Amino acid sequence: MSALLQSIKTRFARLADDVGRRLRQSFFLYLAAVFTVIAIVDASSVNYFGGMRQSTFDTMLRLRVNVPKADPNIVIVDIDEKTLAALAADYGRWPWPRQVLAEFLQNVEAQQPKAVVFDVLFSDPDIQNPDSDAYFNETIAGTTNTFFPMLRLDKEHDSLSRLPAASVPGIMATELAVKDATLAMIIPPFAATQQPGRLGTHNVYPDSDGVVRRYPVRLDAQGWQLPSLPYVVARAAGHGEDAPDTLLLNWRGKPFTYKYVSFSDVYLDMLKEKRSRPADEFKGKTIIIGSTAAGLLDVRGTPLDRQFPGVEIVATAIDNLEHGDWMIAPDAKLFYLGLALLIIWGTAFAFWRNGASNKLDKFYGLSQFALLGFSYATVNMGNVYINLTGPVFIGALYFSVARIYAFATERALDTSLVARVDASGATLRGLMLVLRFRLETREEAAIGKLADRVSKAGMYDTSVEYVQGRQKGLWRLFENTLVVCWVHGADDDAAWEKIRAEADGVVRDLQKLVHEAGVDAALPMDRLAIHRAEGRIRGATPEDWQALFAVAMLEQGEKTS
Repeated sequence: MSALLQSIKTRFARLADDVGRRLRQSFFLYLAAVFTVIAIVDASSVNYFGGMRQSTFDTMLRLRVNVPKADPNIVIVDIDEKTLAALAADYGRWPWPRQVLAEFLQNVEAQQPKAVVFDVLFSDPDIQNPDSDAYFNETIAGTTNTFFPMLRLDKEHDSLSRLPAASVPGIMATELAVKDATLAMIIPPFAATQQPGRLGTHNVYPDSDGVVRRYPVRLDAQGWQLPSLPYVVARAAGHGEDAPDTLLLNWRGKPFTYKYVSFSDVYLDMLKEKRSRPADEFKGKTIIIGSTAAGLLDVRGTPLDRQFPGVEIVATAIDNLEHGDWMIAPDAKLFYLGLALLIIWGTAFAFWRNGASNKLDKFYGLSQFALLGFSYATVNMGNVYINLTGPVFIGALYFSVARIYAFATERALDTSLVARVDASGATLRGLMLVLRFRLETREEAAIGKLADRVSKAGMYDTSVEYVQGRQKGLWRLFENTLVVCWVHGADDDAAWEKIRAEADGVVRDLQKLVHEAGVDAALPMDRLAIHRAEGRIRGATPEDWQALFAVAMLEQGEKTS
């Protein structure tokens, strides 16, 4: 087995070297072209990275620090499990006779609430209790601030309906309205609810992943517009006229963020001669009557929780419309595509010009972290969300593939002077300068900065190398060591004298170079030893480089002060 694995490893190394020698740095540009096509196709049709933006949006909402407060004037009167149990003895299982809700409405209206919103769908008349329905209808007719839901059924059923679109209460015609259209709808069977401005849809449509992120303000139905329940409530209070057709909800927190009171607590207290609850408990409040009881199944998945009460979704939509702070996520496909291409080609150019390096890794990682940080900041600082997840992800995917290629073809892509000479096969003359800082700490970053300065200081092609990464045992002896190499034709004495003069200049100006690199404190000159050697180098013969390095290290290092 070990022989097989070694054979596979050897074959892979040969293949990687062959690919690297053929494609060289151009691979990064070819790869960028492939990713450009992927980005354009995704932006125009597939929208895979757009789906990823949704998941990131959910995560950022859950983790945001500056969460907008729920409106304290919105109160949810909850038909909860406690209520169902408390009223079961007198009224049986849900749904109860409508006189219960009529009595509640009559009593609560005496407290002058701002609005009473029923998030309870009344689909059919109560044939067993017609007087109860009549009482409820009469009570509704005596109010001007009560609102009720209607349900838009699947449009596939429109052809089976006998309900003319024009007769739906509150519906609005557009230029595209089909005049003789019929709509499949469930409308409350009470005449008083069908007055202008009382009815609105409470349809909620989750995204493809089953999560509710948006609330339809106006539903299109064969060119007609159906107002939503939150919209008619907000519009009655003078708000929401500028709202888009669909809200991206600005959630106020996890479930039960709004104030909840149990329906049974309030209702049963209303029936007492001597009440214990405040007489003005609901004065000026927007009351939403709904249910969190598990048996009534009014729960949805949202970015904040997979079991989110439907009544609180309605509350959130009303809150957003009345305060005008729904989330705005610009659908700027061209902007996101442009940013993705900028990341791809910027990264490709960096790889093409400089190859893989720790410096590139750090810069890329920090830049992408900064972009995600910007997205997170927009969620916390206001209600405009700039979601950069798609560009960041596709850029990270490009970077990962490019980094794997760079790692696999590292030997073939080596552009150092040593590698180029080894591949040439010519006989040259080489000069090696070894700068050793005898320090108690590893100063890789400082050595790297000095290497950049030294490489830019000379006129001739040089190779400036240093040990990167933490070392152990024998290899620790080579930490904080900088090796500078020059080569030239073996018979060109004039050029060789110039190279020797340049090496002398590096030694002479070393303190200046350390200062220009800004590493004076990390690399003190009194801890430096300089070793030097020169000799013939035969291309494709690494032993000559090893011998030159050994000669340099065996020489007594020249100390500087």
